[in-house]
Amino acid sequence: MQARFGRVLTAMVTPFGSDGSLDLEGAQKLARHLTTEGGSDGLVIAGTTGESPTLTHDEQIDLTAAVVEAVDKPVVAGAGSNDTDAAVELSRRATEAGAAGLLHVAGYYNRPSQTGLSEHFRACAQATDLPILLYDIPARTGRKIATETMAELFNTVPNIIGVKDAAANPAETARLLTLSPPGTEVYSGDDGLTLPLLAVGAVGTIGVATHWVGVETSQMLEAFFAGDVQAAAEINRRLIPSYEFETGDESPNPVPAKAMLRVMGLPAGPTRPPMGPEPEGLQQSAEAVLAALGRS
Repeated sequence: MQARFGRVLTAMVTPFGSDGSLDLEGAQKLARHLTTEGGSDGLVIAGTTGESPTLTHDEQIDLTAAVVEAVDKPVVAGAGSNDTDAAVELSRRATEAGAAGLLHVAGYYNRPSQTGLSEHFRACAQATDLPILLYDIPARTGRKIATETMAELFNTVPNIIGVKDAAANPAETARLLTLSPPGTEVYSGDDGLTLPLLAVGAVGTIGVATHWVGVETSQMLEAFFAGDVQAAAEINRRLIPSYEFETGDESPNPVPAKAMLRVMGLPAGPTRPPMGPEPEGLQQSAEAVLAALGRS
């Protein structure tokens, strides 16, 4: 199945210094780790896990350019906004910075109509020649991108090529693919639903737990696409504690991922407000997750 950015992408955290400043050297080091020994075929940066709401536009572009320079794998840049003019500007600048593709989230908080969403995405697509993944995550945006809206965009806008699906409804994803042209690329945007989404036609995952289980996730996808669903299911069962660890009410994503990276000795730093503070015992929980995977 087509997966132009690779099967396993990590939605990379944005490393910060202890004072909250953007750590570009840390971002490059982390990007190289994830795309070499970490099992990632590519990266998504400046997304939700990358704390894009707290990044300035200049920081987003600097981050994009730094990561593109550091790795030889596809880098998909978050360029979304609930302001269409801002999203268009970010699309142009991320294209110039060397991104391989763009991620565009539905307009959040202002809750646009489906017509408004469609026009927003069309404007973003006109600003670049890069392939675009939509990002459907209604739990965060407050607005579902309707199946019919996505299908129309996939059928009529050549460079809108797929979706990061975090809508938690595999049955509706299956219906979306029946309405969409061949080659439409669905990436799981929810680690715990990756295997079910593969079963209905997803091509890969944009993960968070892949910061530390990217290799195992790659093995799960390889087993699934080789037809060994039982092996894929067994790997998935071993990864459930990682899925459960990666977010929660007391420590929402990316707080746990950054704690895990610190335990692993990789660049992360703190989260920027209003994320955090990190709850007591989180790093010990990270150590327990790693121990259950057979790692010290």
